[in-house]
Amino acid sequence: MRPTVVVAEKISAAGIDLLAESCEVIVAVGAGRADLLDALSDAAGLVIRSATRVDADLLSAAPRLRVVGRAGIGVDNIDLDAATTAGVLVVNAPTANAISAAEHTMALLLA
Repeated sequence: MRPTVVVAEKISAAGIDLLAESCEVIVAVGAGRADLLDALSDAAGLVIRSATRVDADLLSAAPRLRVVGRAGIGVDNIDLDAATTAGVLVVNAPTANAISAAEHTMALLLA
């Protein structure tokens, strides 16, 4: 049986396609909190960006959750203590927008 991954926020279609090669993917972009918690009931993974708050309530609604992937820098929207207690690995992409940040800086300098 392939693990289920819930994608809670918009990511590129290429990222979803890559996940779909080895996982069952549930795209829950725009879902309300209750619907997201329902989708997580059997999920092994969760992909978020900055809008989804991963707290103790969310983690308790996802007893099979093993990893939360933050598509971006920082993990300030994730309760790391609750995730550690639940045995959930939290990962992020610390250099995800480095090029965009540099381009923005140059644009501001040139403006």
